[in-house]
Amino acid sequence: MRILFDLFITFFKIGLFTIGGGYAMIPLITETVVNKGWCAETDIIDYIAVAESIPGPFSLNASTFIGMEQFGVAGAVSAALGLVMPSFIIILVIAKYLLKFLEYKGVLAALNGIRPAVIGLMVSAVVSIGLTAFNIDIARGLSNIDFIGVFIFLCVLGLYIISRKTGRFNMNAYKIILVSAVLGIIFYALRDFAFTVILQY
Repeated sequence: MRILFDLFITFFKIGLFTIGGGYAMIPLITETVVNKGWCAETDIIDYIAVAESIPGPFSLNASTFIGMEQFGVAGAVSAALGLVMPSFIIILVIAKYLLKFLEYKGVLAALNGIRPAVIGLMVSAVVSIGLTAFNIDIARGLSNIDFIGVFIFLCVLGLYIISRKTGRFNMNAYKIILVSAVLGIIFYALRDFAFTVILQY
């Protein structure tokens, strides 16, 4: 039962100290979960991909998956409750006085000061996920980089840019995920097939 309490407290802290939405939580979730040994950093990318592919808030989906991995349904519930509880409590406490609360200059100044930190967290998440997803190790250089992953990313990015400039394709988030999945199946299957043929000869 200790793991359930640990899941709840861990995600309660993440929900309490992360401002800026689900994507701003990625660095904190990654650091905390990996340090606790609950999953590898590469697994976080899989959680992110799945969490983005299904309905619901990203951070809630990710916490549910991690909790489920650790202690089944009870773990998923504990992690999810821990994540949403801080927001729930804060809203209950300040909802009645929210408008008056925002009138204080100190509160507005604090919120303005937090914005750059939120942007920094999101940039950090993008860089961290990119390095892990493409298997980039700065110390080793480009020797182990996943060039297929980079190629797929550039293809999807190109389609997105074209859709934004021309109005064609209408590349929303779901289409991006679907196209990326299809390209991944095709190119990684071709790579594995090529390796199999080479090994046979």
